[in-house]
Amino acid sequence: MLDVGSGPPVVVLPGVQGRWEWMRPAVGALAERCRVLTDSLPGERGSLAGLDPERGFDLHVAWVDALLDRAGLRRAVVCGVSYGGLVALRYAAVRPERTAGLVIVSSPAPAWRPNCRVDWYLAWPRLLFPVFALSSPRRLYPEIKAAFPNLLRRGRFGLQHLYRVTRYPCTPAPMAQRVRLLAGADFAADCRRVAAPALVVTGDPGLDRVVPVESTRTYVEALAGGAEYARIPRTGHMGLMTRPERFRDLVGDFAAVHDAAAPVPLAVPA
Repeated sequence: MLDVGSGPPVVVLPGVQGRWEWMRPAVGALAERCRVLTDSLPGERGSLAGLDPERGFDLHVAWVDALLDRAGLRRAVVCGVSYGGLVALRYAAVRPERTAGLVIVSSPAPAWRPNCRVDWYLAWPRLLFPVFALSSPRRLYPEIKAAFPNLLRRGRFGLQHLYRVTRYPCTPAPMAQRVRLLAGADFAADCRRVAAPALVVTGDPGLDRVVPVESTRTYVEALAGGAEYARIPRTGHMGLMTRPERFRDLVGDFAAVHDAAAPVPLAVPA
Protein backbone atom coordinates (compact mmCIF):
# COMPACT_ATOMS: atom_id res chain seq x y z
CA MET A 1 0.00 0.00 0.00
CA LEU A 2 1.15 3.53 -0.79
CA ASP A 3 -0.14 6.60 1.06
CA VAL A 4 1.41 9.80 -0.31
CA GLY A 5 0.62 13.50 -0.63
CA SER A 6 -1.86 15.70 1.18
CA GLY A 7 -5.25 17.19 0.40
CA PRO A 8 -8.56 15.55 -0.54
CA PRO A 9 -8.14 11.76 -0.27
CA VAL A 10 -8.28 9.77 -3.51
CA VAL A 11 -7.98 6.00 -3.82
CA VAL A 12 -6.47 5.02 -7.20
CA LEU A 13 -7.10 1.43 -8.34
CA PRO A 14 -4.94 -0.12 -11.10
CA GLY A 15 -5.90 -2.07 -14.20
CA VAL A 16 -6.12 -5.82 -14.71
CA GLN A 17 -2.33 -6.23 -14.82
CA GLY A 18 -2.55 -5.50 -11.10
CA ARG A 19 0.53 -3.42 -10.27
CA TRP A 20 0.07 0.12 -8.98
CA GLU A 21 3.68 0.88 -9.88
CA TRP A 22 2.78 0.99 -13.58
CA MET A 23 0.78 4.13 -12.75
CA ARG A 24 3.65 5.81 -10.90
CA PRO A 25 3.72 8.97 -13.10
CA ALA A 26 0.01 9.56 -12.47
CA VAL A 27 0.24 8.78 -8.75
CA GLY A 28 3.18 11.16 -8.33
CA ALA A 29 1.44 13.96 -10.21
CA LEU A 30 -1.87 13.55 -8.36
CA ALA A 31 -0.04 13.55 -5.00
CA GLU A 32 0.89 17.18 -5.70
CA ARG A 33 -2.76 18.07 -5.05
CA CYS A 34 -4.33 15.14 -3.19
CA ARG A 35 -3.65 12.50 -0.59
CA VAL A 36 -3.31 9.42 -2.79
CA LEU A 37 -3.89 5.88 -1.56
CA THR A 38 -3.10 2.99 -3.86
CA ASP A 39 -2.14 -0.65 -3.76
CA SER A 40 -1.62 -3.53 -6.16
CA LEU A 41 -4.73 -5.58 -6.85
CA PRO A 42 -5.49 -8.56 -4.59
CA GLY A 43 -3.24 -11.48 -5.40
CA GLU A 44 -0.23 -9.39 -6.39
CA ARG A 45 2.93 -9.50 -4.35
CA GLY A 46 2.79 -6.85 -1.62
CA SER A 47 -0.97 -6.30 -1.86
CA LEU A 48 -3.02 -5.97 1.32
CA ALA A 49 -5.28 -8.80 0.10
CA GLY A 50 -5.08 -12.21 -1.49
CA LEU A 51 -7.04 -13.40 -4.54
CA ASP A 52 -9.67 -15.89 -3.38
CA PRO A 53 -11.99 -16.88 -6.28
CA GLU A 54 -14.54 -18.30 -3.82
CA ARG A 55 -15.30 -14.77 -2.62
CA GLY A 56 -16.17 -13.56 -6.11
CA PHE A 57 -15.71 -10.04 -7.43
CA ASP A 58 -16.70 -8.54 -4.06
CA LEU A 59 -13.32 -9.48 -2.60
CA HIS A 60 -12.28 -6.11 -4.06
CA VAL A 61 -14.77 -4.31 -1.83
CA ALA A 62 -13.13 -5.65 1.32
CA TRP A 63 -9.74 -4.70 -0.15
CA VAL A 64 -10.75 -1.05 -0.67
CA ASP A 65 -12.25 -1.04 2.84
CA ALA A 66 -8.86 -2.17 4.13
CA LEU A 67 -7.09 0.64 2.25
CA LEU A 68 -9.34 3.27 3.81
CA ASP A 69 -9.18 1.69 7.26
CA ARG A 70 -5.39 1.49 7.13
CA ALA A 71 -5.29 5.20 6.26
CA GLY A 72 -7.79 6.08 9.01
CA LEU A 73 -10.35 7.49 6.57
CA ARG A 74 -14.13 7.24 6.55
CA ARG A 75 -14.53 8.36 2.93
CA ALA A 76 -12.57 9.19 -0.20
CA VAL A 77 -12.96 9.74 -3.90
CA VAL A 78 -12.49 6.32 -5.51
CA CYS A 79 -10.75 6.39 -8.91
CA GLY A 80 -10.45 3.22 -10.98
CA VAL A 81 -8.40 2.75 -14.14
CA SER A 82 -9.60 0.23 -16.76
CA TYR A 83 -10.43 -2.95 -14.74
CA GLY A 84 -9.97 -0.83 -11.64
CA GLY A 85 -12.90 1.27 -12.83
CA LEU A 86 -15.18 -1.74 -12.46
CA VAL A 87 -13.86 -2.21 -8.92
CA ALA A 88 -14.49 1.48 -8.18
CA LEU A 89 -18.02 1.19 -9.62
CA ARG A 90 -18.87 -1.80 -7.43
CA TYR A 91 -17.43 -0.05 -4.38
CA ALA A 92 -19.46 3.11 -4.98
CA ALA A 93 -22.60 0.99 -5.41
CA VAL A 94 -22.26 -0.99 -2.17
CA ARG A 95 -20.36 1.52 -0.01
CA PRO A 96 -22.10 4.85 -0.65
CA GLU A 97 -21.26 6.04 2.85
CA ARG A 98 -17.54 5.70 2.10
CA THR A 99 -17.53 7.06 -1.47
CA ALA A 100 -17.20 10.85 -1.74
CA GLY A 101 -16.95 10.63 -5.51
CA LEU A 102 -16.39 8.11 -8.30
CA VAL A 103 -13.89 8.47 -11.15
CA ILE A 104 -13.90 5.92 -13.99
CA VAL A 105 -10.90 6.08 -16.34
CA SER A 106 -10.86 4.15 -19.65
CA SER A 107 -12.93 1.26 -18.28
CA PRO A 108 -14.95 -1.25 -20.30
CA ALA A 109 -18.72 -0.78 -20.44
CA PRO A 110 -20.93 -2.39 -17.76
CA ALA A 111 -22.10 -5.04 -20.22
CA TRP A 112 -18.58 -6.01 -21.35
CA ARG A 113 -17.77 -9.70 -21.36
CA PRO A 114 -14.74 -11.56 -22.78
CA ASN A 115 -14.83 -12.25 -26.51
CA CYS A 116 -13.41 -15.36 -28.19
CA ARG A 117 -9.91 -13.90 -28.30
CA VAL A 118 -9.93 -13.14 -24.57
CA ASP A 119 -11.40 -16.58 -23.81
CA TRP A 120 -8.46 -18.05 -25.71
CA TYR A 121 -6.02 -16.24 -23.40
CA LEU A 122 -8.01 -17.26 -20.31
CA ALA A 123 -7.75 -20.92 -21.22
CA TRP A 124 -3.94 -20.94 -21.19
CA PRO A 125 -2.80 -17.71 -19.48
CA ARG A 126 0.80 -18.74 -18.79
CA LEU A 127 1.37 -20.37 -22.18
CA LEU A 128 -0.10 -17.48 -24.17
CA PHE A 129 1.20 -14.61 -22.06
CA PRO A 130 4.21 -14.03 -24.39
CA VAL A 131 1.75 -13.54 -27.28
CA PHE A 132 -0.17 -10.97 -25.22
CA ALA A 133 3.03 -9.18 -24.17
CA LEU A 134 4.44 -9.02 -27.69
CA SER A 135 1.20 -7.56 -29.06
CA SER A 136 1.15 -4.71 -26.51
CA PRO A 137 3.64 -2.37 -28.27
CA ARG A 138 1.57 -2.52 -31.47
CA ARG A 139 -1.55 -1.45 -29.53
CA LEU A 140 0.15 1.24 -27.45
CA TYR A 141 2.69 2.84 -29.79
CA PRO A 142 0.20 5.03 -31.74
CA GLU A 143 -0.90 6.82 -28.57
CA ILE A 144 2.69 7.18 -27.33
CA LYS A 145 3.55 8.77 -30.66
CA ALA A 146 0.57 11.14 -30.38
CA ALA A 147 1.42 12.14 -26.80
CA PHE A 148 5.12 12.68 -27.57
CA PRO A 149 5.72 14.14 -31.05
CA ASN A 150 9.37 14.59 -30.07
CA LEU A 151 11.29 11.38 -30.76
CA LEU A 152 13.61 11.86 -27.78
CA ARG A 153 10.75 12.30 -25.32
CA ARG A 154 8.97 9.33 -26.87
CA GLY A 155 12.03 7.16 -26.37
CA ARG A 156 12.53 8.36 -22.81
CA PHE A 157 8.94 7.55 -21.86
CA GLY A 158 9.20 4.15 -23.52
CA LEU A 159 12.33 3.24 -21.59
CA GLN A 160 10.85 4.44 -18.30
CA HIS A 161 7.68 2.46 -18.85
CA LEU A 162 9.65 -0.61 -19.89
CA TYR A 163 11.60 -0.34 -16.64
CA ARG A 164 8.40 -0.23 -14.59
CA VAL A 165 6.79 -3.23 -16.27
CA THR A 166 9.95 -5.34 -15.98
CA ARG A 167 10.75 -4.22 -12.43
CA TYR A 168 7.16 -4.92 -11.35
CA PRO A 169 5.98 -7.64 -13.73
CA CYS A 170 2.37 -8.71 -13.99
CA THR A 171 1.49 -12.36 -13.48
CA PRO A 172 -0.73 -14.07 -16.06
CA ALA A 173 -2.66 -16.48 -13.81
CA PRO A 174 -4.04 -13.77 -11.45
CA MET A 175 -4.85 -11.60 -14.46
CA ALA A 176 -6.91 -14.41 -15.96
CA GLN A 177 -8.66 -15.07 -12.65
CA ARG A 178 -9.63 -11.40 -12.34
CA VAL A 179 -11.31 -11.51 -15.72
CA ARG A 180 -13.17 -14.68 -14.74
CA LEU A 181 -14.51 -12.93 -11.63
CA LEU A 182 -16.42 -10.51 -13.87
CA ALA A 183 -18.84 -13.27 -14.86
CA GLY A 184 -20.56 -13.14 -11.49
CA ALA A 185 -21.01 -9.36 -11.37
CA ASP A 186 -23.93 -7.21 -12.54
CA PHE A 187 -22.33 -3.85 -13.30
CA ALA A 188 -25.45 -2.48 -14.97
CA ALA A 189 -27.28 -2.88 -11.65
CA ASP A 190 -24.33 -1.25 -9.89
CA CYS A 191 -24.66 1.80 -12.16
CA ARG A 192 -28.28 2.20 -11.05
CA ARG A 193 -27.23 2.15 -7.38
CA VAL A 194 -24.44 4.74 -7.47
CA ALA A 195 -25.41 7.90 -5.62
CA ALA A 196 -21.99 9.59 -5.55
CA PRO A 197 -21.02 12.33 -8.01
CA ALA A 198 -19.04 10.84 -10.88
CA LEU A 199 -16.44 11.73 -13.48
CA VAL A 200 -15.73 9.65 -16.59
CA VAL A 201 -12.34 10.12 -18.28
CA THR A 202 -11.11 8.81 -21.64
CA GLY A 203 -8.47 9.47 -24.21
CA ASP A 204 -9.12 10.26 -27.88
CA PRO A 205 -11.32 8.01 -30.02
CA GLY A 206 -9.11 5.83 -32.18
CA LEU A 207 -6.08 6.07 -29.89
CA ASP A 208 -7.37 3.77 -27.14
CA ARG A 209 -6.89 0.34 -28.72
CA VAL A 210 -7.44 -1.51 -25.46
CA VAL A 211 -10.87 -0.19 -24.39
CA PRO A 212 -12.78 1.79 -27.05
CA VAL A 213 -13.67 5.30 -25.93
CA GLU A 214 -17.33 4.77 -26.79
CA SER A 215 -17.38 1.81 -24.39
CA THR A 216 -16.20 3.94 -21.46
CA ARG A 217 -18.51 6.81 -22.37
CA THR A 218 -21.57 4.61 -21.75
CA TYR A 219 -21.10 5.35 -18.03
CA VAL A 220 -22.05 9.00 -18.56
CA GLU A 221 -25.65 7.92 -19.14
CA ALA A 222 -25.64 4.59 -17.32
CA LEU A 223 -24.85 5.97 -13.87
CA ALA A 224 -28.03 6.81 -11.98
CA GLY A 225 -27.07 10.42 -11.32
CA GLY A 226 -25.24 10.89 -14.59
CA ALA A 227 -21.60 11.90 -14.74
CA GLU A 228 -19.26 14.61 -15.89
CA TYR A 229 -17.15 13.67 -18.89
CA ALA A 230 -13.57 14.71 -19.63
CA ARG A 231 -11.09 13.75 -22.31
CA ILE A 232 -7.29 13.74 -22.14
CA PRO A 233 -6.33 14.76 -25.69
CA ARG A 234 -3.51 13.12 -27.65
CA THR A 235 -3.78 9.99 -25.52
CA GLY A 236 -5.49 6.63 -25.47
CA HIS A 237 -5.49 3.98 -22.74
CA MET A 238 -2.30 5.31 -21.13
CA GLY A 239 -3.33 8.93 -20.81
CA LEU A 240 -2.79 9.07 -17.06
CA MET A 241 0.84 8.04 -17.65
CA THR A 242 1.68 9.87 -20.87
CA ARG A 243 0.00 13.09 -19.70
CA PRO A 244 -0.06 12.79 -15.90
CA GLU A 245 -0.39 16.56 -15.38
CA ARG A 246 -3.74 16.56 -17.22
CA PHE A 247 -4.90 13.56 -15.17
CA ARG A 248 -3.79 15.38 -11.99
CA ASP A 249 -5.81 18.47 -12.85
CA LEU A 250 -8.97 16.60 -13.83
CA VAL A 251 -9.04 14.33 -10.78
CA GLY A 252 -7.63 16.98 -8.45
CA ASP A 253 -10.34 19.50 -9.41
CA PHE A 254 -13.05 16.85 -9.01
CA ALA A 255 -11.71 15.74 -5.61
CA ALA A 256 -11.42 19.32 -4.37
CA VAL A 257 -15.11 19.96 -5.12
CA HIS A 258 -16.41 16.71 -3.69
CA ASP A 259 -14.21 16.62 -0.62
CA ALA A 260 -16.09 19.52 1.00
CA ALA A 261 -18.83 17.31 2.46
CA ALA A 262 -16.50 14.50 3.53
CA PRO A 263 -16.38 13.79 7.28
CA VAL A 264 -13.22 14.38 9.30
CA PRO A 265 -10.88 11.36 9.03
CA LEU A 266 -10.96 8.79 11.79
CA ALA A 267 -8.26 9.07 14.39
CA VAL A 268 -5.53 6.53 13.76
CA PRO A 269 -4.95 4.38 16.87
CA ALA A 270 -1.65 5.08 18.63
